[in-house]
Amino acid sequence: MLKQLLHHCIGLLILTGLIASPLPAQTIYSDEKVDFSQFNLGGPRLGVTVAPNGDLRDELERQNMGPILSQFGWHFEYQVVPEGGGPAFVIQMVPMVAGVEYGKLVPHGTLAMGIRLPSGIEFGIGPNLLYTGDSLYTALVMGIGKTFNYGGVNIPLNIAFATNPSGYMASFVFGYSIIQGKKK
Repeated sequence: MLKQLLHHCIGLLILTGLIASPLPAQTIYSDEKVDFSQFNLGGPRLGVTVAPNGDLRDELERQNMGPILSQFGWHFEYQVVPEGGGPAFVIQMVPMVAGVEYGKLVPHGTLAMGIRLPSGIEFGIGPNLLYTGDSLYTALVMGIGKTFNYGGVNIPLNIAFATNPSGYMASFVFGYSIIQGKKK
C-alpha cells in the first residue's frame, strides 16, 4: 500500500510539473517582437452551387427549384499578416441568398477559417448552414482558391465543396474587394 501511495505521489508531481510548465509550442525562443498587419477584405460575392444528389436536391425539387442555384451575397473577411511576410491567417463569413432565378430566396452562410499564401493561393474549412424554408441543412465546407491583385483590388476565385451525410454541394464563387486596413 505504501508503494502504491508513493507511485501516486510521484505521478501527481510529474503531472503537476507538466501542467505548470509551458509546452514547447508555447515557449518564446526569442526576445524579438512580432508585428502584424490587419486588413478588412470584405466585398460582394456571386456564384453558382450545384446539389447533384441527396436530401437537399430532393428538397429543392419539392420546392420547384432545380439542382443548380445562383448565389448573391457579401464576403466579410478579417486577416492577419505577419510583418516579415508569410501566410495570412484568414477568418471569413459569407452570408448569401440563392435561388432567385426560381423566384425564391434560400438563405445560407459559411464561416471559414484558413490560410492565404503570399502567392494568393488560399484554402479554408468551416461550417455551412442552408435554410430552404422547410428544412435547415448543415454541412462541412472545404474551399480552395486563388486571389489575384489588380491595382489594389483583390479578385478571388474559389471553389468549395460542402458535405454532410445526406449529400453534397459544389460551388464556384467570385467577387472583388478593395484592400482596407492598417499596417502596424
